[in-house]
Formats: sequence, structure tokens, C-alpha cells
Amino acid sequence: MLKRMFLAWAVALALVGCSSVKLDDVPVEDKRAGAATGQPGPAGGGAQSSVAPVITDPAAGTAAGPANVARIIYFDYDSYVIKPEFQNLIEAHARFLKANNVRRVAIEGHTDDRGGREYNLALGQRRAEAVRRSLGLLGVTDSQVEAVSFGKEKPAAPGSDEASFAKNRRAEIAYR
Repeated sequence: MLKRMFLAWAVALALVGCSSVKLDDVPVEDKRAGAATGQPGPAGGGAQSSVAPVITDPAAGTAAGPANVARIIYFDYDSYVIKPEFQNLIEAHARFLKANNVRRVAIEGHTDDRGGREYNLALGQRRAEAVRRSLGLLGVTDSQVEAVSFGKEKPAAPGSDEASFAKNRRAEIAYR
């Protein structure tokens, strides 16, 4: 009985707190030239803006990594051993990262949806770490590579068939 009263009181308090938020207020003010008069301003397609774009990364043109090289390494079921067929892919990314030492990369480990959440997070981390270690053995510095696991949370292919499972057991190389 006391739990029900406390729960009802907590719900009522939450509703009162939510009612104080004004949903009709506009949080953004339009400061474009001519916005109030309906005339086109710089953002409306009239005059050219004199603001120059900011380039924070001089290697931004190579953000995708090496040209014509895949970024996904696939794994067998319940394994984090890199297959020999992906060695050339890893070597190409290692050459690119060594030649562009300001570039950073995240290795994202993924699993299929079989197994528990904690197990899949650990397996995804092992897959990402295996790729990170391979890059390190090929001369890529540790400061350029981060290994992270998404477990089964971001599947590449929906479905519960072996083809979908195989596409989800992967490590992706994501340039930052």
C-alpha cells in the first residue's frame, strides 16, 4: 500500500514538473538578413556569403581512407581470428595510416545477435583489438587507432539466417 502511494506521488510530481515546460516558445531566433521582411538574405539564396569555410583537418580529402580498399573484416562464428583473405586489406590500411600519420581510425567490432549482451560486447572488443594489433605489428602507432565494440547493437544485415549472421560478424575500419 505504501509503495503504491509513493509511486502515485512520484508520477504526480513528474507530471507537474513536465507541465512547466513551454512547448510553444521558439528557442531559435532567425537572424538571416531579410527574414522579417520576407526578402531573401544570404541564407535565402540572394547574396553570396563572405564567410570562408573552416578546414580543421588538412587531410580531410582522404577521410575515406585508401582508395578502392574495403573497410570491413569478416569473422567466423564465435571467433576473433583474422582470416588470411583479409591480410592485404589490413596491410593497405596500415600503409595509408603510416603515410598519413595525422589520420585517426576507430576499429568497430560487431557480432551477430546470438549470445548474451555482455558476451557479444566482449567478442566484438576482441575482434576490434585483433585488427588494432595487426595494424600495430605493421607499424601503425597506438595513438592512431582506437578499438571499440558495439556487440550485437548495430547489425549490418537484419535477419536470423546464416547469411545475415555472417555479415554481422565483422570489424569495420572507420576513419575520423
